[in-house]
Amino acid sequence: MKKRKTVLVRHERFDWSEWYVRKLSPLFPDFEFRPTRSEAEAMAEAHEVNVFVGIGPTTTPRFVAAMPNLEWVQTLTTGVDNLLVMKEMPAHVAITRVAGVHGPQMAELAILLMLSLLRDLPRFLEKQQKRQWDRRPQPLLSGRTVCILGLGLIADSLALYCKTMGMTVVGVSDGRKEAPHVDRIYRRADLKQAAAEADFLVVLVPLSAETRHIINADVLLAMKPSAYLINIARGGCVDENALLDALNKGQIAGAGIDVFEATPLPAESPLWHAPNAIVTPHVGGYADVYHEQCFPIVVENFRVYAQGGPDALKNAMRRQGD
Repeated sequence: MKKRKTVLVRHERFDWSEWYVRKLSPLFPDFEFRPTRSEAEAMAEAHEVNVFVGIGPTTTPRFVAAMPNLEWVQTLTTGVDNLLVMKEMPAHVAITRVAGVHGPQMAELAILLMLSLLRDLPRFLEKQQKRQWDRRPQPLLSGRTVCILGLGLIADSLALYCKTMGMTVVGVSDGRKEAPHVDRIYRRADLKQAAAEADFLVVLVPLSAETRHIINADVLLAMKPSAYLINIARGGCVDENALLDALNKGQIAGAGIDVFEATPLPAESPLWHAPNAIVTPHVGGYADVYHEQCFPIVVENFRVYAQGGPDALKNAMRRQGD
């Protein structure tokens, strides 16, 4: 009798791990699906694992090294950067990710941060605690300009939301000459020019060698003193020291920051108390229905894997060379 493939599912929310196991088991009876609560629990099962379903950035080298029979990693995130350079990851292991589902929640967070900064929501909350009535005219998003750095699928959602709210939308991209709901597009070489006309500069570009610290002191200096930076992409895309300096000097009006070079943001980081900054704990893509959003992609990949093995997986990536 052919031995069933062992699939380990681990999410930081165990109820989601169990949810995937309940949903996937009847669809793929030739696989044995096992939910786990923690890495320590997963380590006890690792020697039998053929497929791992979990969160890419929190998958450790120690755990990967403990899975000698691993054939495929299905991440429940878009980010797989750490896996592609992890020396413990065998070069033959297929790595697939979830992409194209984050648009609504990422766009909503960007809008939330933009409105909260523009209308000074922290001040309202402070006044509420003091039971002080502080009524003042409220600035509008309508009529303002948002510049989106990185025109991928998430930017398509954000551009639609911003356009619906009466904003002018410009983009920065070397890969697209036009995009839905975007009024004009600059090349990356012209980022400072694009930043100079924006009331909000939203970072949505992936992290790479070319985009690390793409938002630097020069770009921040090019922004209007009344403008805001929103980073919901990757922490490494923004030079945090330069951003902190710009906030402290009042070079820009404020910042909404969801991602950081060190995650979680260390308690001693001065960004927690930076002037006119709103810090959120990397929740941009983390919707309450995220497991349901990812499910169709996971199911399709399991269907392909069941029929043709890891080599048949579409858009699979593998660890980069030594």
